[in-house]
Amino acid sequence: MKIGIPKEIKKDEYRVGIVPSGVRSFVLAGHKVIIEDGAGLGSGISNSEYEFEGAEIVPSVKDVYLRADMIMKVKEPLLSEYDMLREGQILYTYLHLAPAPDLTKALLKRKIIAIAYETVQLDDGSLPLLIPMSEIAGRMSIQEGAKYLEREKGGRGILLGGVPGVAPGKVTIIGGGIVGTNAAKMAIGTGATVTVLDASLYRLRYLDDIFGGRIRTLMSDSHNIIESVKEADLVIGAVLIPGARAPFLVTRGMLSEMKEGSVIVDVSIDQGGCIETSKPTSHSNPIFVVDGVIHYCVTNMPGAVPRTSTFALTNATFPYALQIANLGLKETFIKNKALLKGLNLANGKVTYKAVAEALGYEYSQPENIIGHL
Repeated sequence: MKIGIPKEIKKDEYRVGIVPSGVRSFVLAGHKVIIEDGAGLGSGISNSEYEFEGAEIVPSVKDVYLRADMIMKVKEPLLSEYDMLREGQILYTYLHLAPAPDLTKALLKRKIIAIAYETVQLDDGSLPLLIPMSEIAGRMSIQEGAKYLEREKGGRGILLGGVPGVAPGKVTIIGGGIVGTNAAKMAIGTGATVTVLDASLYRLRYLDDIFGGRIRTLMSDSHNIIESVKEADLVIGAVLIPGARAPFLVTRGMLSEMKEGSVIVDVSIDQGGCIETSKPTSHSNPIFVVDGVIHYCVTNMPGAVPRTSTFALTNATFPYALQIANLGLKETFIKNKALLKGLNLANGKVTYKAVAEALGYEYSQPENIIGHL
């Protein structure tokens, strides 16, 4: 199989879809790896490092799309890439299709076989290809939130950890999954007072156990959200429903109850955001203010630490890619049910239920599609 690695072109995105060790493994298995010139530079990986392991470096992104059977990326294709995709080509990347009707329409039109990292799901419900970036985004959310609480950045002038004789800042984390757990780790480390809300009592008990009572856990209902957001200096939106659009849990009306100069970091923005006033931003222009509350809604937060992110991501994504290359799609999907759950689009049909429901498409069972791949 020919595997193509284009350079990421989303604004402020410096990650890359493969590292040199992945190239070596593909080549040793008899596959061809085609990488766009300079694709790895943002992550500190040179062309020569890829070439040493057997990759072919090509000057144009068009060469990558034209020749590759499978495209491995980090973020979804942008408009300028749509027409380079070919019918039947495998697209293996983060897609987040539920809030992206134009991208979904373009991929369906071209009959792309779209495997979304974020919906690959193990039997225990975990999302192995989303976990590494969720860990990074969760940790970064506190780092970025603390920065924008500084007065010079427009914040309240709060040091999250406080000092002896001065109360620490208050952090409210909505969602106790991987993002929320990692945000809590970082927030506790600063010395902040931390509240985590989640809809699962089982998860809240787990968080209470692992943090040894150092956080306050609350059931995620409208009353608790309103009260927790009102008292918070920093709110982290960490809600995920796999493949679906995130629900709005913090409404516009709640902002008027928040303190001026407080900060919201909506990590859920990739799936549309869980704050009603959220809208996507970039690393070069990361914030905006609504009703005196700073909003940080960068859609590719881990892109700010691309070296760490690239290696963490490819540790998780590469084994699945190698299985696809070695066995082919049909055999891989038969043997790997977790990866089959990652199949969002195929043969012009929507094969992930939450995406179909979010965008109004007819849902096709992936099991009925794989025989035609």
